[in-house]
Amino acid sequence: MLKLLLFCLLLLFCWPLAIAALLLYPLIWLVLLPFRLVGVVVGGTFELIAALFYLPARLVRAI
Repeated sequence: MLKLLLFCLLLLFCWPLAIAALLLYPLIWLVLLPFRLVGVVVGGTFELIAALFYLPARLVRAI
C-alpha cells in the first residue's frame, strides 16, 4: 500500500518520471532476476551445509 501511495505522489509531482518508472520496472526486474535466483541457491547451499554440521549433535541429543 505504501508503494502505491508513493507512486501516486510521484505521479502528482513529476508525472514523466512516474511513467518512466512504470515502464522501466519490468525491465529492471528481469535484469535482477538471475541475481535473486543465485541468492536463493547460495542460501539453500549454506543451509544444507549447516544442517550437515548440526546433524551429529541432533542425533546425540535425540538419544
